[in-house]
Amino acid sequence: MNQISLARRLAGALLLIAPLAGHAARQIELDSPDRQLRVTIGTGDHLSFAVSHRGTDLVLPTPIGITLAGIGSLGDKPRLAGQQRRSVDTVLRPVVAQKSREVRDHYNALQLDFAGGYALEVRAYDEGIAYRFRTSLPGQVTVEDELAGVNLRPQDTLYWPQEKSMQSHNEHYYQALTVGDAAGKLVGVPALVQNGGVHLVFTESGLRDYPGLYLHGEPAGLRAIFPKVALAETARDDRNVPVTQEAAYIAHTDGNRTFPWRILGIAADAGGLLLNQMPYLLAEPQELKETGWIKPGKVAWDWYNGNKLYGVPFKSGLDTRTYRHYIDFAADNGLEYIIMDEGWYKLGDLLAVKPEIDMPGLMAYARQRGVGIILWVSWKTLDTQMTAALDQFARWGAAGIKVDFMQRSDQWMVNYYERVAREAAQRRLLVDFHGSFKPSGLQRTWPNVLTFEGVKGLENNKWSDKQTPEHDVTLPFIRMFAGPLDYTPGAMSNAHRKDFAASFDRPMSQGTRAHQLAMYMIYESPLQMLADSPSQYRANPSSLEFIRQVPVEWDESRVLHAQLGRYVAMARRRGDTWYVGAMTGADGRDLELDLSFLGDGNYQVDSMEDGPNAGVFATDVQKGSASVTRSSRLAMQLAPGGGWAAIIRKTK
Repeated sequence: MNQISLARRLAGALLLIAPLAGHAARQIELDSPDRQLRVTIGTGDHLSFAVSHRGTDLVLPTPIGITLAGIGSLGDKPRLAGQQRRSVDTVLRPVVAQKSREVRDHYNALQLDFAGGYALEVRAYDEGIAYRFRTSLPGQVTVEDELAGVNLRPQDTLYWPQEKSMQSHNEHYYQALTVGDAAGKLVGVPALVQNGGVHLVFTESGLRDYPGLYLHGEPAGLRAIFPKVALAETARDDRNVPVTQEAAYIAHTDGNRTFPWRILGIAADAGGLLLNQMPYLLAEPQELKETGWIKPGKVAWDWYNGNKLYGVPFKSGLDTRTYRHYIDFAADNGLEYIIMDEGWYKLGDLLAVKPEIDMPGLMAYARQRGVGIILWVSWKTLDTQMTAALDQFARWGAAGIKVDFMQRSDQWMVNYYERVAREAAQRRLLVDFHGSFKPSGLQRTWPNVLTFEGVKGLENNKWSDKQTPEHDVTLPFIRMFAGPLDYTPGAMSNAHRKDFAASFDRPMSQGTRAHQLAMYMIYESPLQMLADSPSQYRANPSSLEFIRQVPVEWDESRVLHAQLGRYVAMARRRGDTWYVGAMTGADGRDLELDLSFLGDGNYQVDSMEDGPNAGVFATDVQKGSASVTRSSRLAMQLAPGGGWAAIIRKTK
């Protein structure tokens, strides 16, 4: 199951790394609008692409193609029938403003039409290169495999999440190895390659009716591999349903279609990756017509602390009284939602609410207090009860669903994600995918999908000591490139590595309190969690007061400082107010905050900073304030594993 035969590995490796016989044949070039990037399409014995940046090779000639049963390899001995070029420069206005209220879509495009009913579409942005195949074949086709990947230098540095199987939650830490050292290993996506000072992120978008992409390490490159069509599966319980038999092909699909975009985000400075919106731009266009009901927001989350409260006049647990308390906490602090995570229904039956919970009463109370309730569900149970369950949730007045434990990305499962999004949208329900693969464009097509997990997030502190500040400052450059990430920040119990202890019921985070607060400006999630318990937040009123003021959508984003795996600082604007967050890894550091991004006039800075003893006591956080203008400079002093967070408001 999900094993790659030795023969296939060797054949793929030889094709990926062998010099292309048609290299001397016709080559067709496409430059980015700023002429810094060039993609070269080879049309010799086999279709290929290569990428250069300012004249330096980044991706060496790499064969690409799609193999269809009964037809053969599209890309083998291609016969060019025509080509079209165009330039586009327009502006999109997303329903949900993850990075910015407006997104510039500026690229040069090339379409190569080939005999045999297929075409290759290529786009060159200033921020990267992308390509996809298009077929115009009658009826259905069976895709046996797709040839994709990147030929690189063995000495290039690869930041990657190693996978054991393509049946995965896609939650791993990033390793930094050479490309050559990754040979023979399964690589998760997105993955980042450093070539000299240039950063390249490989991912996909426009994923529909097709399996999600993984990479396999080769001696001098990365080759795409895909989960095959599932023929049989075994349900171990309500969530673990591993595939036990696979077909010999990866998809059976419409012959007249476009295939997913293969994306290479490219930045000379790592900070450029933080503003790159290619995955959104290359997603399939929005299908949901009415979107006024979609409301991003912050969420009080129960599961991180296991519904455990203190300082309340009742025994907390999975019951109505505890959830009324969560509703009150959300309402009192301007939070839009609470999540009722696992435990509210009898596992295996979404219609069987546990007797300790008065669901209609809770929904009515939440509605009265202006708070929405998002309901956790196991994916398999939802699959078997989708219509009945979603109809019931809508009758109750639920705001959305959190779908968990899919841990697959074969064609059927990719279609399941879209089915959930569509069915939820028909009932005006938001969606949060957990136990998921990386975002691949669905959030544009169905904007009621607000966020995805697919990230090694805060919850891992409950059972592991590997959730380090270094990991926290790696995620924005790689995982966040693909789309929103439900990291679930907001830990109020904080410790440095030497004092840290994993605890399932009373978890703590590594790094300082200010490090956690800065995540609300750094990590993009239009459904942003407050992971800790209401009791913990009430015991830390200054931190709560700061978090409750931070929005989840942004009119504008700017990178202030960025170095992969070491530190990151960003400024986000909402209206006339700016929000600044800075995080560092293991090393403490001083960063200068250049306020030239502000408009004219006077501003007030209210900050939450590492306290003077934060290097020892990670919970040490202090408030700061300053009157500034756009010509001002401020010092951000970050302790090891530290952070800095501020709200900057215009004054009269």
